Amino acid sequence: MTTYLLAGGGTAGHVNPLLAVADALRAREPDADVLVLGTREGLEARLVPARGYELLFVDKVPFPRRPNRAAASFPGQFRRAIAQVRAHIRERHVDVIVGFGGYASAPAYIAAGRERVPFVVHEANAKPGLANVLGARRAAAVGVAFAGTPLRRGEVVGMPLRGEIVDLDRDALRAEAAEFFGLDAEKPTLLVFGGSLGALRLNTALAGSWGDVRAAGWQLIHITGERSDLTDPGVPGYALRRYVDRMDLAFALADVIVSRSGAATVSEISALGIPAVYVPYAVGNGEQRLNAASAVAAGAAIIIPDADFTPDRVRAEILPLLADETRIERMRSAAASVGIRRGAENVVDLIDRALTR
Repeated sequence: MTTYLLAGGGTAGHVNPLLAVADALRAREPDADVLVLGTREGLEARLVPARGYELLFVDKVPFPRRPNRAAASFPGQFRRAIAQVRAHIRERHVDVIVGFGGYASAPAYIAAGRERVPFVVHEANAKPGLANVLGARRAAAVGVAFAGTPLRRGEVVGMPLRGEIVDLDRDALRAEAAEFFGLDAEKPTLLVFGGSLGALRLNTALAGSWGDVRAAGWQLIHITGERSDLTDPGVPGYALRRYVDRMDLAFALADVIVSRSGAATVSEISALGIPAVYVPYAVGNGEQRLNAASAVAAGAAIIIPDADFTPDRVRAEILPLLADETRIERMRSAAASVGIRRGAENVVDLIDRALTR
């Protein structure tokens, strides 16, 4: 029996691909011991046990960004975290480690090396995190979600996706989706969303242009986020929702999508072959724009900078796209060419390779 230790967490961007790979391992090898390494503070502390996996803990030790008291205490804290992982490896007889970035991964990579256990790195973002940059140097295999990710020996394997996306049959669900949102299955649909909390820039732009979209013959699903104060006008052809727990139905009805460009979002939209307009979140280190780069290069998407996304820009750039069926079809074909639904299985292939080295 093989014992797998999957390390990562902190945010959904690390936890969700980790869980997708865990599910793929358990489906293929029901008798395997699939363990997860994470921190008590991260999202994994809630999501991992809820999914039925055992969570082993390691201390959260952030890398210091400047010389201060925290930096002075970092070496000792990091050595303690490495020792914690080494103890887990020995006590649970771990055969292989898979890291997805985040606080748990860095000590896991070093502990794996010292215990002579092979490890695999998966990077979800086009701009890799520090833990994975360091881990990739000695990993048995390195997988990346996006072409062009600057990670040593990185192979494009795609994003491990949740099952409801991998198995989604959009055509079969279109009628159900239209009924769910109170829309017409025969009319083209624009889906706009910005994450669970919403995106103010997207909401503001659509609040001033949704009437123009409807006048162009398109209907809308606008998921505003739970913090939005937009008022539903209650008109036919415009489904405004603060939260949707059936994103599979939203994707099933969407003919074009406007969204942020987080790694999971871009990966899911491309895997489903849906043309997209990405408005990268302007805060951070620019990874959202990089996440969308391969889809844009393939002709599957366009980018509008956050600062430029206004009602006038919707009318000037998105409305002509919605009116051009030939262009939409080209984008749909391009999206299908770059999208990967087998991300979880591809990571499992890397794990198998690491185990046989």
